[in-house]
Amino acid sequence: MAENPVTSDFWKTLDGNSPRIIAHRGASGHRPEHSPEAFALAFAQGADAVEPDVLPSRDGVLIVRHDIDLAPTTDIAWRREFASRARRVDDKPQWWIGDFDAAELDTLRCVQHNPLRSREYDGQSAVLRLSNLLEMARAAKCVVDVELKDTDYFHSLGFDPVALFESELRAADALGVDTPVWLECFDHAVLRKLHARCGNHCFALVESMPDANALRELASWARGIAPPKNLLWDATGRAMRPVADVHAAGLELHAWTFRDDGDCTPFATPRAELEAAFALGVDALFCDFPDSAIAARAGFSGGRG
Repeated sequence: MAENPVTSDFWKTLDGNSPRIIAHRGASGHRPEHSPEAFALAFAQGADAVEPDVLPSRDGVLIVRHDIDLAPTTDIAWRREFASRARRVDDKPQWWIGDFDAAELDTLRCVQHNPLRSREYDGQSAVLRLSNLLEMARAAKCVVDVELKDTDYFHSLGFDPVALFESELRAADALGVDTPVWLECFDHAVLRKLHARCGNHCFALVESMPDANALRELASWARGIAPPKNLLWDATGRAMRPVADVHAAGLELHAWTFRDDGDCTPFATPRAELEAAFALGVDALFCDFPDSAIAARAGFSGGRG
């Protein structure tokens, strides 16, 4: 883990520590997202946490994937043995994760889906189970910030997402507030049940800012909220009030997603965008290029700590 100096007289985060850098789907700017190599690189670069998305296989195993359709991020479209398993959606073939057992998913290989990024690592690594990643992170002494994706899809397959997660975390000895495993979800009802059952720190993903009453309610059980970065400032880059309001409720604010090759409007460069978030007191940043964010944090701190 990179040095994360305590500088309470400098940082405006809730606890006065420097903001955490969360490797979004691993170091996904450098390697295919969610691949073992993406996570291993994030550990090596010094990320404070890694963020996997999780969906279920047909037999109820938690798999590290963002999308129900496996075609964009795996080699399944080129696997003859699975050709007949494709669904037609909008006149295009899709292979849905819940149509496959975990053992079948284990045979797939990760590929790059972003046309702006290198494909040289395509096909080099297998799809991860959450249990695999928890073992990797334990060895690396890194926090895992797990996003439970699409709870309706869990239910459509006949699974209780809360029960599946509790079982998985219990098997990994990763239950409770003192473990380096955080949970996040857009479905706050499910997330609250996860908190009650598992006890881990929970972060409520949001697409718009909750009002003061909603923040107070969230503060009764969640550790923080995670909004998109565009809610932090207006079109001119002028700071809005979300960070102050969230901190006033006693919650952390984790912002998503910062990318070296993404849209950094209204800022001139991705580095300037990162520095604007640091200046506001954002507690954690989801980043595709954790090395760039860590370098920006070190530069922003002016060598303090």
